[in-house]
Amino acid sequence: MFSFRRKVHIETERMTLRLPTHGDWNSWSELRAESAAFLTPWEPDWAHDHLSRRSFTNRVYWAARAQAQGTALPMLLERRADGALLGAITLDNIRRGPSQAATIGYWIGQPFARRGYMREALLAMVHHAFTHLDLSRVEAACLPENGASRAVLEKTGFKYEGVAQSYLQISGRWRTHVLYANLRNDRRGRTTAGL
Repeated sequence: MFSFRRKVHIETERMTLRLPTHGDWNSWSELRAESAAFLTPWEPDWAHDHLSRRSFTNRVYWAARAQAQGTALPMLLERRADGALLGAITLDNIRRGPSQAATIGYWIGQPFARRGYMREALLAMVHHAFTHLDLSRVEAACLPENGASRAVLEKTGFKYEGVAQSYLQISGRWRTHVLYANLRNDRRGRTTAGL
């Protein structure tokens, strides 16, 4: 049986992936605010209080509860060299039993994009999912035109699996997403989207 009681820290070459704490609010809200134009085309609409301390406090409580219950692993990306908050990655909707699967989502602040941080975080989180959480499948979805997200998924072992119509609301519209998955024992060759 898995123990979800202890707090998880995942170390990569340059970062520590860890649960959010109340002390992260300033860094988190500032990075999200300065990266808003970079992030919002790809994310569900932000609530009116998205960047508020109260909203972040709720996020911290949810993260701790979800990790303890084994339903999600919401981690911040912290650069070890200077403690800078770079973004976040969440292993969510963890399913046990015959499925042994989860969904992964992520974002990187605009100042830190295209420097390999998300590639590093995805590799570490998927490794943790397979070796420590005993998952068999990690799924991801992104908008078809999000070339950067698709590229990082493909560079980290995710394979294109298809399309989900009206998958998420982005900018107030139901949007179709492309689906990817990374399998623990993947024998499939390279797959590419035919879009």
